[in-house]
Amino acid sequence: MKQAEAPPNATWSGPSHAGVKAPDPIVLPDPLARFASSGDRLQTLADGHPMEAWLRFMAALSHAQHAVAAMQEPHASVAPAALAQAVEARLPPLAADGHRRDQAWREGLAALLDHVDAPGLPDPARDAIAALRADHADALEKRADRFLRGRVPADEAAAAVFVAAALQVYFTGSAARLPVDELRLLEERALCPCCGSPSVAGLITASGTTPGTRYLYCSLCSTAWNHVRAVCLHCGGTRKLSVQGIEGAPETVKVETCGDCHTYSKLLYQLRDMKVDPYADDLASLGLDLLVAEAGYSRHAPNPLLLSPT
Repeated sequence: MKQAEAPPNATWSGPSHAGVKAPDPIVLPDPLARFASSGDRLQTLADGHPMEAWLRFMAALSHAQHAVAAMQEPHASVAPAALAQAVEARLPPLAADGHRRDQAWREGLAALLDHVDAPGLPDPARDAIAALRADHADALEKRADRFLRGRVPADEAAAAVFVAAALQVYFTGSAARLPVDELRLLEERALCPCCGSPSVAGLITASGTTPGTRYLYCSLCSTAWNHVRAVCLHCGGTRKLSVQGIEGAPETVKVETCGDCHTYSKLLYQLRDMKVDPYADDLASLGLDLLVAEAGYSRHAPNPLLLSPT
């Protein structure tokens, strides 16, 4: 790997003269654009990739998510009083570990399985789909609970990928309906202000009124929120940060490593590729994850579609 120049200061370093807006603190997702964009990007990135077959499967899964979002848009509504109470307490109104899920997520899961089930799927995926179709409602809810609490046993790992994909559609649709002007960032700025989940990657913008801004993208509900640059997402440290990438590779995806807590997070640079997608480009850059892990760093938070059984 190669190390980039020293990272910028941990404060907003963009233009500050009169008439220039500060970055929007929270950007809610567009469910119809989110999954279609990721699926299309994965198809592009799969061409000639060492993991081409797997990326094409993930592209098919993203397109299945898009079909569900476009057809049913499974989601939950948060009562105004509950929303106000959560925001006042600086808690996520759609807390992943405490939200009472509507049965619509299970309907979305059934539709997702119908869309992704196609000839050519590997046997483990087919077995997982069959197991999920055979489950009753309580069993599916328990699977969802185990996933959201990070307690997926080894024999459920394959099925949990589809559960995770369905929950992403459900929480993305739910977050999209929140009144953004009433939301606030959490005190723990590395967590999503809508559902409290960690980010899958950070994107450094190249367009808009405040280029150079870092937005974190939620791994569950697809919300984006502004986070200052050059601050470790895990420990909040600033002294021992460095930005690194693979020697000779396109500089679209890099990692920010912290020498204090030995964690890292992904950084995607829109300036290098305006079509970069936080979800697709994260999956397509697993080689970078492996190199950073070999160097002794642990990822700040996992991609939910890359499950490690407990």
